[in-house]
Amino acid sequence: MSRTAKVVTGVALVGIAGVTGLVTAEQLSHHDGPPVPTSVSTSTADVVRKTISERQFVNGTLGYSGSYVVLGSGPGTLTWLPPIGTVVNRGDGLYEVDGKRVTLMLGARPAWRDFASGMSDGVDVEQLESNLRDLGFGQSLTVDQKFTSATSSAIRRWQQATHATVTGTVPMSTIAFLPSPVRVSGQELKPGAQVQPGGPVEYATSNTPAVNLSASTQQLGWIKVDTAVTVTLPDGKSRNGKVTAIGATTTTTSGSGPQSAAAVTVSLEGEATGFVDQAAVQVWVIRATHPGVLTVPIAALNSVSDGKYEVVVVDGTGTHRVAVQAGLFDDLTGIAEVSGDGLAEGQKVQVPRDDA
Repeated sequence: MSRTAKVVTGVALVGIAGVTGLVTAEQLSHHDGPPVPTSVSTSTADVVRKTISERQFVNGTLGYSGSYVVLGSGPGTLTWLPPIGTVVNRGDGLYEVDGKRVTLMLGARPAWRDFASGMSDGVDVEQLESNLRDLGFGQSLTVDQKFTSATSSAIRRWQQATHATVTGTVPMSTIAFLPSPVRVSGQELKPGAQVQPGGPVEYATSNTPAVNLSASTQQLGWIKVDTAVTVTLPDGKSRNGKVTAIGATTTTTSGSGPQSAAAVTVSLEGEATGFVDQAAVQVWVIRATHPGVLTVPIAALNSVSDGKYEVVVVDGTGTHRVAVQAGLFDDLTGIAEVSGDGLAEGQKVQVPRDDA
């Protein structure tokens, strides 16, 4: 990987094709003798053996993972919708038709029939029973694919608690199965509109914070599902994460011609403090990792010719220059992989002082 000499004024974060670095004015040229004194003060840093990862910088936006279309489960007049941004959990209302609430239940399969005694066995029955149990109404309920008297009793307890008409049956038009709790992100209809079975009513995401970014066709050569990333959030703190989904590639036309890209979703580890919906964030995507290699600060590297570097080793006898080969560069942490005769773990190399 070719790098050019860097300026002394600081470390610059650069875009997709860029890299960063920091060197002193003395590092801009190569001399055979001892280092030429300069007005820039220097310090030392250790040569450390460690794992290094090379990362690429991509712009991202905070949001939420997943995308759902909430469909109408029965005909009628839409009488209520939750405001955008509302989190709807299991047992909460997704919307109302003719004044009757449509309740969110968790499950991968949509409801396709009414639930009542005498119905045939099915996974939809198991989904309903699982929800009744988790809502606290299935004390004597065996969760399976059979609709039994215990199922009917659990439904009655749920209907009584929610002030619904107690029947022991559940019309499919009164519930909607979705894979997870959702956060309302958009509305297709407004109260007063007619709901059509199978037609969109509102839009939602999960309530799990995620980072969304657009990756070019070139970047998709190294951005894959499960690729590790580090995300810098608006509060300045970093969170590790990984790529969890890559959408289909789409092509748009701009002033520079056709541009192909795909939507990429990144999940975050731990609590996403400083979360601000739609805030811009920095995403560092790991392209390659080398374990157990010698590393020095990027600022310690002196560029002597195209693709070649040296470091100034500082020991008890003074300073001497050592030619090194550079490997991976980690622009996020400011370290570089190096190797060369005369360079060993534990040595100290010259770097500009932080206050220089």
